[in-house]
Amino acid sequence: MSRFLELTAELAILDLKIEVALASEKARAIREIQARMYEWGIESKDLREVRRGPKYVPKKSGRYVPKYRDPDSGATWSGKGREPRWIAGKALAVFSIVSADIDPLASCNG
Repeated sequence: MSRFLELTAELAILDLKIEVALASEKARAIREIQARMYEWGIESKDLREVRRGPKYVPKKSGRYVPKYRDPDSGATWSGKGREPRWIAGKALAVFSIVSADIDPLASCNG
């Protein structure tokens, strides 16, 4: 038999041994995890909650610092949400507010 065929046969045997060893180790790890979960009273739903994290709850403040101001009406927009009519389709730089001029307590129209 050629050396190539011998090595190919050895590789197939090693691949099979690796597959068996992996399955054995995986089964052992699962048993250990199940034992720990039982010991601590952890259920699979607990793991799903941790993985997903807390449910998203949007901020209810509704207040953002305005970034844009309409020079005609004085209306402001934070850049969040839908563009107001007075700025829609126009260059934002024209309406930009310099940060020193911003009053964070002023009401914001968007």
